[in-house]
Amino acid sequence: MSKRDYYEVLGVEKNASDADIKSAYRRLARKYHPDVNKEADAETRFKEVREAYEVLSDSNKRAQYDRFGHQASQAGGFGEGFGGFDFDINDIFSSFFGGGQKRAGGRNAPRKGQDIHKRMKVSFKDAVMGAKKTIRTQVYEECSTCHGTGAHSKQDINTCPKCQGSGSVTVEQQTLFGRARTQTTCPQCSGRGKIVSKPCQTCQGDGVVGNEKTVNVNIPEGVDNNNQLRMTGYGHKGINGGPPGDLYIVFEVEEDPLYERHGDDLVLELPITVAQAALGDEILVPTPYGDVKLKIPPGTQSHKTFRLRGKGMPNLRSKRKGDEHVVIKVVTPTKLTKKQRQLFEQLAKTDLTIEESMWDKIKGHFTS
Repeated sequence: MSKRDYYEVLGVEKNASDADIKSAYRRLARKYHPDVNKEADAETRFKEVREAYEVLSDSNKRAQYDRFGHQASQAGGFGEGFGGFDFDINDIFSSFFGGGQKRAGGRNAPRKGQDIHKRMKVSFKDAVMGAKKTIRTQVYEECSTCHGTGAHSKQDINTCPKCQGSGSVTVEQQTLFGRARTQTTCPQCSGRGKIVSKPCQTCQGDGVVGNEKTVNVNIPEGVDNNNQLRMTGYGHKGINGGPPGDLYIVFEVEEDPLYERHGDDLVLELPITVAQAALGDEILVPTPYGDVKLKIPPGTQSHKTFRLRGKGMPNLRSKRKGDEHVVIKVVTPTKLTKKQRQLFEQLAKTDLTIEESMWDKIKGHFTS
């Protein structure tokens, strides 16, 4: 009898998310569990559901299955008719590569828990000065009721009769080189070596429960968009006594209405009046660290740039501050009082010369 498609077994689409696959598995596992469902084919359906989940819940196995189907789990596949001798295919891998295939019993070894990725919005001020903030995250931790066993009680945990607790079984197949023996994950216990006859009611047999936790985050000075902070040990609980995963925080810095950021440097556009530009002035310029005085020389033109050293963003690693570049914008008044208009008219009658070089550029444009 040919195997059914794993997606069909779980009743999900091929683009289903990990959460959808897990939800479908838990629903069907409860439905067909032999202790609950007394129909003749319940145990077979239960094993079929568990096998499908074993593959689709593992990103690597799922990718292989999507590409090769059920053949991905088969050894050999070159055809039949070359029998006559018996060997263990792991011995061949060992002789060629210095080590055999990873045996399925390795599932019982301690494994690190899954990592968590979170995005965090940061104000421009906090990006400059650094800050301490808190975020809330959902973390899967060991079930306090069953202490991670997934069983209702210790009496409900039994050694798997198929693999005798090893978590792996030997499969024989005919290959180009003859009859091959390979070890694979036990389909009855999914490599755990144990069978739970009655699952824990708190965690539904998963051994873990989701808890919302508050995490304190130190925002470093000079952080920028998409910078990542790793917080070791703040991820999901490890498996079989393995260490917990990590929490990765990806920052998203809000834009500031005054400053335009270029790496560690900041650019500020500063409007001044025609009078200030012509006569010169001393004005206060905002910086992230407070206002500073800036001397505007007489005759300053629009787009003239002044540099304020050390008033930019701190470098994320060295903490050395960049510069602030102040770009002058001479603003022409659009509304004049009667007195102001009279003064400008009087000024226009005076000898206001324009630099000859500028006239040369204009005349050259029309004569070329």
